[in-house]
Amino acid sequence: MSILVRTISDQAYEVMRERILNGAMAGGSPVRQDTVADELGVSKIPLREALTRLEQDGLVISFPNRGFVVRSMSADEAEEVFELRLKLEPDAMARACLKVDKADQEAAQAAFEAMEHDTSPSGLQNVVLNRKFHMALVSPGVGLVTRQFVERLNVLAERYVRMHLEPVGRDDRAHVEHRKLLDAWLNRQPDTVAELSRAHISGILDDIRRQLALNFAKAS
Repeated sequence: MSILVRTISDQAYEVMRERILNGAMAGGSPVRQDTVADELGVSKIPLREALTRLEQDGLVISFPNRGFVVRSMSADEAEEVFELRLKLEPDAMARACLKVDKADQEAAQAAFEAMEHDTSPSGLQNVVLNRKFHMALVSPGVGLVTRQFVERLNVLAERYVRMHLEPVGRDDRAHVEHRKLLDAWLNRQPDTVAELSRAHISGILDDIRRQLALNFAKAS
C-alpha cells in the first residue's frame, strides 16, 4: 500500500511541477486541493505529499489556514539564487575537474548528451537535464552539504532557466557554452572551467534581468 501511495504522490508531483513550470499554474495563485485532487484522480494524502515536495523545491508556499500558493517569480529571487550560484559553482567545478575519475567523466558526458538530445515538449525536461549536467560537473569536487545546497539552488533556478531559454537562439548559445565548459572540465583545466562557468551563469542572469523587466513593463 505504501508503494502505491508513493507512486501516486510522485505522479501528482510531476504533473503539478510541470504545470507550474509551464505557467499553467501562475505565480500567486492558490492551489485548490479539492479541484486538483479531482483533476488528477488522487486522494488528498498523496497530493499533500506532492505539495510538500514542491514547497521544498521552492515552487509553492504554505500558509496556516490558507493552504498552498504557487510561489511568484521575482527579480529579487533571481538575483539571490544566481548570485549564490556564482559564488559556489565556478570554484566547485574547477576543483572537481582535478579530482574526477573516468566514471565521473563518463557520467558528465552522458549528462551532456542527454540534455542535447532532449526532444520533450516545451523544454520542461530540458531544465531538469540542465540541472543534472551542472551537478555532474560539481558533485565530484564538493562535500555532501555543499552538493545539496548547490542542487537546491539549481532547483530554485529552473523556472528562470526555462524563461531564459524561451527566446529563439538561446538554446543554441547554451549548447555552445555547455560544450566548451565540458571540454575544459574533461581536460582538467580549472582556471578555464571557473571562467567559463562564471560567464555562463552571469549571462543567464543578465538575460533574466532583461526579460523580467520586459515582462513587468508589459504587465504595467
